[in-house]
Amino acid sequence: LKLFPVPAAFQLIYWREPKRSAAAFGLSLLVLISVATLSVISVVSYLLLACLCITITFRIYKSVIQAIQKSDEGHPFRFLLEKDISISSEAVRELGDQCLLHLNRFTSRTRRLLLVEDLVDSLKLATVMWVMTYVGGMFNGITILILVDVLIFITPLIYQKKKGQIDQLMASSRSRLEEILQKLQDRLPGNVKRTKVE
Repeated sequence: LKLFPVPAAFQLIYWREPKRSAAAFGLSLLVLISVATLSVISVVSYLLLACLCITITFRIYKSVIQAIQKSDEGHPFRFLLEKDISISSEAVRELGDQCLLHLNRFTSRTRRLLLVEDLVDSLKLATVMWVMTYVGGMFNGITILILVDVLIFITPLIYQKKKGQIDQLMASSRSRLEEILQKLQDRLPGNVKRTKVE
C-alpha cells in the first residue's frame, strides 16, 4: 500500500485530467509563492483559516436549508467524518522499509563519490556542485522550488509536443558529452583511469 501512488502523480504532471492538474499546479505554486513572501507559519495559518471559513460557511448554509425545508439530512460532512483515515501499521512499516532502502542507496552512492571510487564520477559531482554554488548565489531555495514546480508541470507538455526534436537534441548532447569525457579519461594517468577499488 503506497500512501501517494506514483501513477497518480504522473496523471497530474502529464495533464491527463486538466482540471485536477490545473488545481494541483495552481495550489502548489500559490503555496510556494506565499512561503516566499510570508513565513511558513503564516502560510499554514492562512490555509487552515481559508479551509475553516469554507467548511463553517457550508455547514451553516446546509443547516439553514435543512431548517427551512424541515428535512433531516444531518451533518453535511458525515461521509467524510465516518471515513476511516487511520494509517495502518503495515503501511508505516512499508514506508519505513522504502525510506531505509533509499537512505542506504544514497549513503552508499555518496560514499562512493566522496571517497573517489571512480575519479570521473567524482569529477562530475564536483562540476555539478561548482555550478550549484553559482545557482545558489543567484537564487534562494524557495525560488528554486518555484522554478522546479513550474518545470515539473510544464516540461511534460512541451516534451509531448516536441518529442522528436528534443530526443534528437538529447542524443547529440549525450554523444558530445561522452566524447568529452572519453578525451578526459584518455588524458588521465593509467592508475587513475576508471578503475574501481578492489
